[in-house]
Amino acid sequence: MSKAEVTRNGHELAPLNSRSEGRPGVTIVLQGARGSIVSRTSGGGGDAEGGDRAAWSGKMQFFLSIIGYSVGLGNIWRFPYLCQQNGGGAFLIPFAIMLILEGIPLFLIELGIGQKMRLGSLGVWNTIHPWLGGIGIASCIVTFFVALYYNVIITWCFYYLFNSFQNPLPWSMCPEINGTAVEECAKSSETAYFWYRTTLDAAPAIDQPGSFKWWIVLCLLLSWIIVFFIVCKGIQSSGKVVYFTSMFPYIVLTIFFIRGITLKGASAGLVHMYTPKVEKLLDPTVWLDAATQVFYSFGLAFGSLIAFGSYNTPKNNCVRDVILVSICNALTAIYASVVIFAILGFKAMSNVDRCIEGNMHKMFKHGLLPAVNVSMEIYEHALGNMSEENMKAMDVTVCSLAKQLEAAAEGTGLAFIVFTQAIVELPGAPFWAVIFFMMLLSLGIGSQIGILEGMLCTIFDIDIFKRIRKQYVTGVVCIICFFVGLIFCTGAGEYWLSLFDSFAGTIGLVVVALLEMISVIYIYGHKKFTQDIEDMTGYRPGPYWQITWRYLAPVIMATILVSSIVFRIINNPTYQAWHAELGQVVNTEYPPWVMGVAIAMICAGVLPMPVVFLLRRFQCLKMDLDIHQGSIRRIDTTVSTKEMMADQDEQITSPDGPCLTTASNTRKNKFTIGDFEV
Repeated sequence: MSKAEVTRNGHELAPLNSRSEGRPGVTIVLQGARGSIVSRTSGGGGDAEGGDRAAWSGKMQFFLSIIGYSVGLGNIWRFPYLCQQNGGGAFLIPFAIMLILEGIPLFLIELGIGQKMRLGSLGVWNTIHPWLGGIGIASCIVTFFVALYYNVIITWCFYYLFNSFQNPLPWSMCPEINGTAVEECAKSSETAYFWYRTTLDAAPAIDQPGSFKWWIVLCLLLSWIIVFFIVCKGIQSSGKVVYFTSMFPYIVLTIFFIRGITLKGASAGLVHMYTPKVEKLLDPTVWLDAATQVFYSFGLAFGSLIAFGSYNTPKNNCVRDVILVSICNALTAIYASVVIFAILGFKAMSNVDRCIEGNMHKMFKHGLLPAVNVSMEIYEHALGNMSEENMKAMDVTVCSLAKQLEAAAEGTGLAFIVFTQAIVELPGAPFWAVIFFMMLLSLGIGSQIGILEGMLCTIFDIDIFKRIRKQYVTGVVCIICFFVGLIFCTGAGEYWLSLFDSFAGTIGLVVVALLEMISVIYIYGHKKFTQDIEDMTGYRPGPYWQITWRYLAPVIMATILVSSIVFRIINNPTYQAWHAELGQVVNTEYPPWVMGVAIAMICAGVLPMPVVFLLRRFQCLKMDLDIHQGSIRRIDTTVSTKEMMADQDEQITSPDGPCLTTASNTRKNKFTIGDFEV
């Protein structure tokens, strides 16, 4: 096949190596349709030195792509919340420990195995052992679920961005009817009303979705169109976009940092956040939160890191890349926390000043103050002389800065309600709103590029899709995602997103990550992987890597998995439903049929692994003809793989497809794990 034929569809096929002189090869004979024989011969474990596979145009493009993918929205709206809730500055201790023991080791496994084999997720696990092919399928399915709702967050950012080009900002005041503020807004706040009523038009419950919100549908369509044009040609197109999506958020964070530290109350916010509460370190949930944050902040188990690694040259120093990206990711989270809490400190101080001003008017009205504007000493003296009964009767409240700062928020609540209120208080609010939501868009799109790249790379490991132009397959995937994503465009859209976030992208990802580590270290072999790293980088992983790969990281991942399952069993899952009459959210239990959907999503992300294992273990399927040809070229990497291929040659399959096993192939059916045979 000529290079022109291989690349004309917009993606590349890793070629089969020719047999080297003096080196053993593996000849694989597959029975195709209508009794035809398809033969593939590979060299004895030699890697393709690039061949026709896509490659990064430079080191900077790769680095920015992986930074744009791993540094996402969680660094902005999840990490600051965890710091605040789990001991302030003391939380950095378990976070750093989990980063070293869990995040970095698994990060190197994914990046290193992708770079060594030059394949996507499905191809890598099929190559290590055909019984493990379900890991790639499961990863692709979970990635599909996450891509669905992640683009909805980008959709909301677009809607807010478009509304930011107004002065005053539409969420800076309550709408009025006949000169009176709308009751729902008056009971909540201007920003909460704009989020729940104007943007989402929130339904009272998840099973009462109402109609589609056309403005959200249009923004969702825009989001998928933009994402399609970015990823339609793979890294040839997305690799250029990452120069903006990766660097622009740091520019915006720096602008906010410079402005934030000059604001009144910024120091109070930073002191509140980073004052260490060492006693919190005795709480096991703090360590679990740190481990979970590290896992999700790196974007592990999506298959994206494997895909990114596969586009590297075989001699790229992936160990250095892993360490640099890990440090950059952690420092970005800390830096973003400083910016966020400097601004939130200003917001808290503004709320306290407003509260004091309101109290002064009420106390002056009742003759407790000589004037409306008095010194703080006179105000505090008068307030101290008031009884609780008088304060309730006059509707005078205690204005506490600490209470304002302890009002924690994360996720959409932080971005679209709390932080937007802080932006309103800033002079030139529209400018700050525009750059803030452009930053969120950059972070979201950067991560979405990586998520889709991992999923599409897995799809193109299946040979049948190699015959179709990549633009067409990418377009079909985006269209499917758009139509399935319409479920998030109803009044119950945020409730469904919460469900997907809690179930579709949690347990499945942790299971995939755990099996990835076991597959590479105990089936592919930690000694062989260590040698692969040394061959590629010139650095031989020492005791730190061996201990974390073989023992510590798997234990941490298993702990996260078990705790996630137990937490969901013990605590009945709920979601935050908007109650219009109260003007606040209310914890509401999911209906049984919605929990059925959640369980189905978990099963869809986990079952491919045991199903593929059982089908191939008991030889219920003919040898897959649609496995990426590149997956076959290194099929001789382990003894267990050769045993599997020998079994396939001796398999007897009836025309209708039932499994028939002879005594001969039963005897050869061995699964080698390290020094043991099962």
